[in-house]
Amino acid sequence: MAELRQTHFPYCLLREPDGTYVVVNRRYKPVGFCTDEWVDYSAHPVRTTLKLSRATAAKLDCDGRTGGERIYLYNDGCVPTSSAQHMQSYLEKLAVLMRIRLESDAG
Repeated sequence: MAELRQTHFPYCLLREPDGTYVVVNRRYKPVGFCTDEWVDYSAHPVRTTLKLSRATAAKLDCDGRTGGERIYLYNDGCVPTSSAQHMQSYLEKLAVLMRIRLESDAG
């Protein structure tokens, strides 16, 4: 049975060829999309330009990687709902994610 985290919580930041990012759920759909159908990210307003440094990418990535095409907040070895320690680590990553500024944000 599926968990809400699989569709409604961030799993990965995918960098698109144009440098924008899509925040995807565990099913590689934009967060909140509940479908098994293929999703063309460019057909939906789900891409954003983030001010994302290599240091911030490392804080977000479950393996400490500094960037690239995919930044994983967790993986099968540290699923947030599997232990209190994994949940705490995920919540800390969400706190970092929420502080990231959007390039288009003038405020």
